[in-house]
Amino acid sequence: MRKIMFTAVCALFAQTAAARQQVPKVNAYLETIEIKTGKRKVIYQDTVLFEAPNWSKDGQFLLINQKGKLHKVFLKDGKKVQIGFPANLTANNDHGISPDGRQVVISSGVIEANDTLKHGGWSVLYTGSIEGGALKRVTQRGPSYWHGWSPDGSTLAFVGERNGGKDLDVFTVSLKDGKETQLTQGGGLDDGPDYSPDGKYIYYNSFRTGRMQIWRMDADGSNQVQLTDDQYANWFPHPSPDGRQLVILTFMEDQLQEHPFGKDVQLRLLDLASKKLSPLTPVFFGGQGTINVPSWSPDGKSLAFVRYELR
Repeated sequence: MRKIMFTAVCALFAQTAAARQQVPKVNAYLETIEIKTGKRKVIYQDTVLFEAPNWSKDGQFLLINQKGKLHKVFLKDGKKVQIGFPANLTANNDHGISPDGRQVVISSGVIEANDTLKHGGWSVLYTGSIEGGALKRVTQRGPSYWHGWSPDGSTLAFVGERNGGKDLDVFTVSLKDGKETQLTQGGGLDDGPDYSPDGKYIYYNSFRTGRMQIWRMDADGSNQVQLTDDQYANWFPHPSPDGRQLVILTFMEDQLQEHPFGKDVQLRLLDLASKKLSPLTPVFFGGQGTINVPSWSPDGKSLAFVRYELR
């Protein structure tokens, strides 16, 4: 339900002519914001929709997806450079950079010419060099949408549906042997899992109470605890590099189990010690694609996000 919305509404990487007609006409802005001062800077803008910035580990560029491909946008001059992955890559907005900064994980439609599992357009996970080249398939089944990389580099956290389940749940997968472990089950959509910097916890958003809120569990799936409880719909918790706070995407109106494009949203900070929520930005036009993936700067002083304007 969650990622089908991406195809149906935004259709960034639409695979039919009918879907391509649904691409919204937008001005898209890649921005950074300083956490302490709120000072914002537009790094790159385009009239073609792009999404989901990751901040490189060396602090030099932001990684975005656009029209099924991944691009580096350099903070120094705003130059955008496409990364040379296989031509049939159809990356969606769930991608990220490894803890050592050398690899990327990409959620994409299958790129194998003879996929015996017949996933079609469903998303599966691949890893590869951040400089491009060949990709290695990680999850053999779909749908699989990446959201977190364990600090030791050994494990990916993702959202998937297995065995004909009605809901998408949180899973982990070992990069060594491809073994999957299901961490949540039932109670509505669970999404957006991201590891704490020490690897002890996984933060995620869940609809199990009837409204999308932020939760935390131990990395093995135990001790699931709700962290927010307000009138808004809260998505995609990403912990700061020091582990003291989360940035979350808040929809100002309840969206049930969806996170659509083109809504009033706000970035907020959750102090993990006090559980206090505070606004980081004013309300702006965004939603799907704004901050789906981790986007803190390496020093924890800034954050990257995408906002939009309809044309």
